[in-house]
Amino acid sequence: MTAEPPYTLPSIRGCAGEVLVKVRAQPGATREGLVGVYGDALKVAVSASPERGKANAALERVIAEALGLRASSVRVVSGERSRDKWVALCGLDAVGAKARLSQALSNLARNRRGTCSDDRT
Repeated sequence: MTAEPPYTLPSIRGCAGEVLVKVRAQPGATREGLVGVYGDALKVAVSASPERGKANAALERVIAEALGLRASSVRVVSGERSRDKWVALCGLDAVGAKARLSQALSNLARNRRGTCSDDRT
């Protein structure tokens, strides 16, 4: 029997030669990176402000780095002016996208457990 992962995966849709992932953006954040899953979307924090496409470009870069993809393989295809977006991962199928997202979210959960400390002893 395998243990349930400490997270759920975001909504993923397969299209011709790419996969669409539902994303919730958090622009103007102090730290950049994957935050986790927010409802049915992958929550991603970026430090760029949401003006003139800066946050979208940063979002694409952060997702590419987190999933081990080239920056040119990740692009916002819907929701350019909204926090809720659909992002295309080019060159991946649904199975590959799920595997990379699972690994990235698992690493995120592992890092959070490893950095927790309680100084109230």
